[in-house]
Amino acid sequence: MAYMLDEPVIDLRRLRVLREVDRRGTISAAADALHLTPSAVSQQLSGLARDLDVPLLEKQGRGVRLTGQARLLIAHAEIVADQLDRARADLANWSAGTVGTVRVGSLATGVAALVGPAIARLSQERPNLEVTVSELEPPAVFEALDDGTVDVVVAVDYRDAPARSDARYLRRDLLSDRLDVVLPAGHRLATETSARRGIKLEQLADEIWVSSPPTDSCAMITTAVCAGAGFSPDVRHHCQEWDSAAALVAAGAGVALIPELAQPLRQNADLFRCKVDGPPAARLLFELARASAESAPPVMAVLDAIAAVAAERPDAL
Repeated sequence: MAYMLDEPVIDLRRLRVLREVDRRGTISAAADALHLTPSAVSQQLSGLARDLDVPLLEKQGRGVRLTGQARLLIAHAEIVADQLDRARADLANWSAGTVGTVRVGSLATGVAALVGPAIARLSQERPNLEVTVSELEPPAVFEALDDGTVDVVVAVDYRDAPARSDARYLRRDLLSDRLDVVLPAGHRLATETSARRGIKLEQLADEIWVSSPPTDSCAMITTAVCAGAGFSPDVRHHCQEWDSAAALVAAGAGVALIPELAQPLRQNADLFRCKVDGPPAARLLFELARASAESAPPVMAVLDAIAAVAAERPDAL
């Protein structure tokens, strides 16, 4: 909406003077309450009348009284004053991190393990702080953070994630999510010995693999973990959801590395799960916000709540 340059401007300080005159009954009493001289009060009212081009005072005997226009203006002034009080209170609460809206973008397992419990905690501690959640994977979640679509990110660390030294962000590492070997229940390696000791990844070098899409952060982690064991996995199936990957494993289509946070899987009866025998296979979950979050108490409140939930977990860093 465009505003004309010649539209009247209402000075809030002059409105306050008008309200005091109405409350106290006389210009002198209003001047005492405002610690002004009667002349200064009269000048403020004259200026307000001039700004609005309406009479605000009319003579009554030796004194003056408020006009109908003045009383109409006072009714609006009461609403404005109340709204300003609310605004001051909201600003104070925002500074305390108890009101506001914070938008979180997180991978699915992060929502389940960290963001959901953090929201439950905040609903008790800060009931007027609104948290909205979008399930987003890298790199889209980092793009959303950069363009301001989300304020907080929960993601897994991988090759293309923002560097820890990137001054544009505030980053906290949260937990180490172990990757377990998942095999069909009838697989030759699905034995009691494997359940007890784990399976060396190199034993799966000749297997067909199920993984997430090639550009997905978890797919890159799987590839890197297998490379550390001396082979490149033969990935023929790509699934976005862990339950979908587990269904293919249960059907005998391949083997997979699936994080503990994705457990339990719906196809548990047809699956064999064990740890990796050797260097631990894991993905690191972290939270990320723009560096300006340090001066945004509502965002810091959400970051702190997520970090507190992570710290209470056995897989916390």
